Amino acid sequence: MPKWLDNAIFYEIYPQTFLDTNGDGIGDFQGIIRKLDYIKELGCNAIWLNPCFVSPFSDAGYDVADYYTAAPRYGTNEDLKELFAKAHEKGMHVILDLVPGHTSIEHPWFKASLSPEENEFTHRYIWTDKAWKGFENVGNIKGCIRGLSDRDGSCAANYYTTQPALNYGFYKVTESWQKDMHSPEAMATREAIKDIMRFWLGMGCDGFRVDMAGSLVKNDEDGKGTIELWQDFRKFLDEEFPEAAMISEWGQPDKSLEGGYHMDFLLHFGPSYYMDLFRSEHPYFKRDGKGNIGDFVRTYQANYDKTNGKGLICIPSGDHDMTRIKEKLDDEEVKIAFAFLLSMPGAPFIYYGDEIGMNYLAGIRSVEGGYERTGARSPMQWDKTTNAGFSSAKPEDLYIMIDPDKNRPTVEAQMAEENSLFHEVQKLIRVRLAHEALQSNAPLEFLYAEDNAYPLVYKRNGETETIVIAINPSDREVTCKISAGDGEEILYANHGEAVLKDGTLTVPPASVSFIKIK
Repeated sequence: MPKWLDNAIFYEIYPQTFLDTNGDGIGDFQGIIRKLDYIKELGCNAIWLNPCFVSPFSDAGYDVADYYTAAPRYGTNEDLKELFAKAHEKGMHVILDLVPGHTSIEHPWFKASLSPEENEFTHRYIWTDKAWKGFENVGNIKGCIRGLSDRDGSCAANYYTTQPALNYGFYKVTESWQKDMHSPEAMATREAIKDIMRFWLGMGCDGFRVDMAGSLVKNDEDGKGTIELWQDFRKFLDEEFPEAAMISEWGQPDKSLEGGYHMDFLLHFGPSYYMDLFRSEHPYFKRDGKGNIGDFVRTYQANYDKTNGKGLICIPSGDHDMTRIKEKLDDEEVKIAFAFLLSMPGAPFIYYGDEIGMNYLAGIRSVEGGYERTGARSPMQWDKTTNAGFSSAKPEDLYIMIDPDKNRPTVEAQMAEENSLFHEVQKLIRVRLAHEALQSNAPLEFLYAEDNAYPLVYKRNGETETIVIAINPSDREVTCKISAGDGEEILYANHGEAVLKDGTLTVPPASVSFIKIK
């Protein structure tokens, strides 16, 4: 595994709405370059960029029309190359969002595949042999596209109907039009994606977050074919780019890590119980104390066990696909949530603006296929100037509207306030980076995590120290019995210090403590 991932703390940037430097209402690469010092000052040492390639943007760039060219609205390939270089100068790494499962219908590959005449790209996508035949009950296919050309057949779609699925073959072939995953046609797709990866890694990119990583091979119920596919990619990377990081949007660490990924995302959909933490009807980190951590911990522990103690499961504060963490929690509650995020194994991911408590804008008009997700993609709020310092464009020309709340948080105000959310996140990052026991690879053991109860207690075992993390989001003092030894030193505390003595842990209301064990 690349050594830099050991203490990586990622900052996710949605490039459309981070900083606009040319006044067109859309963020750009130069805006990101201009704010690298801010990201570094916060404490993050790695950046994940959402898709930034040529696209018709029916799904905010997750519908790629040219994998080799930066979208002109963000800048040029040279600008992106400059971003990689400037980040490296500051000791930071940058990973791109790779979308290997589908392209846009505007991609030249897809346009060539529409032809009734056989050509190089006839089987680059998954086509049935008749226009009337769809993909009902075919594993890992969500929809179909038909009637776009004279080619007889329907094309598989991965998400929106503008996103035709690339053909990596079928693990179980049940129809004559299905290609085996080792067929020349499926292998050609694989090699095309490797070439794209070579291009950007050669340009200075440090790796990829891979969209829908578990969906590539079809009719692959147990994921065995997709695991084998990614093992092939791992072999290629180990030979040519051993320092390149690969992080999967899979949500099944046992499969993704076997496939050769370094880390896997804990997803907000599926059976992870991630939503119980911050976004359910009664989030565990809400002060009212009505949450339940039990299902999350049991599921996390089961996944953790499957990683053979690697624990490389990334827990994000949020991302472009869900409501913001502030929708259900206030700033003080978010501080406690960040103490959890920044003391768990795996690389933490901070979604831009979460560090200052940006609001979720419910009910605003959908932009580029965002729908309810649009409210979590609003422009970064830098200061109190026009458009919150994001852009000099007219308000109606902004990619997404600015939060209209007159009390909206800004970086400027948060940096000036000693007890702000920004400074608390900054402090937590410093503590994490100062203690190997709190970083990505140190082992984890839950000590107290009962159903419908508080606190949440776990310990991290470093090579030279053991740290107990005691988290009590509820508004009442709580005690529990744990087996961990007595506390020697409080390394970090917020809202009062917990006491660990003679096997009894007492945790003040709405507080968190990191306790070094004797």
